[in-house]
Amino acid sequence: MSIKFLSIFALGAAVMLSAIGVVYAKHQNRMLFVQLQALQNDRDRMEVEWGQLQLEQSTLVTHGRIERLARHDLKMTIPPADTVVMIRP
Repeated sequence: MSIKFLSIFALGAAVMLSAIGVVYAKHQNRMLFVQLQALQNDRDRMEVEWGQLQLEQSTLVTHGRIERLARHDLKMTIPPADTVVMIRP
């Protein structure tokens, strides 16, 4: 009788531990899925920001802007042709 009781108790304990393991695994799965979604949202946000930065960079390095800054802010001018010296290798 006690062997039968012990075997039933052991099987019941095994079922309970298995059920707890399933619940824990599902919980971990949900937590990791939430973390994955948060990381994907961060990735998407960073990709949008990267695109904006690339667009901003492309507008900052246009020839017209650089020439305008050189003329107005740095007071640079194109030298007269007779003052240009060409150096040959």
